[in-house]
Amino acid sequence: MKTLHTSLALLVLLLVSSHLQATMAGSSFCDSKCKVRCSKAGVQDRCLKYCGICCEECHCVPSGTYGHKDECPCYRDKYTGSGKRRRPKCP
Repeated sequence: MKTLHTSLALLVLLLVSSHLQATMAGSSFCDSKCKVRCSKAGVQDRCLKYCGICCEECHCVPSGTYGHKDECPCYRDKYTGSGKRRRPKCP
């Protein structure tokens, strides 16, 4: 009986960990689009982070490394801060 409980616990742990890895990994669509978008960025990790956040929410990333935000209105209209500190959230 004890081995059954141990086996069941290990199986549950394995399933939970594989699910967490899949949800934390991000989509391959966003990863590839953000890699292109951030290829010329001065701070790569920050660009990839915010591009990934915006892509997951908007399901699109503008083409090229700069501009073209009219291709993706959701991406274009995301802002952070308020007042004089208001600035675009998505790179």
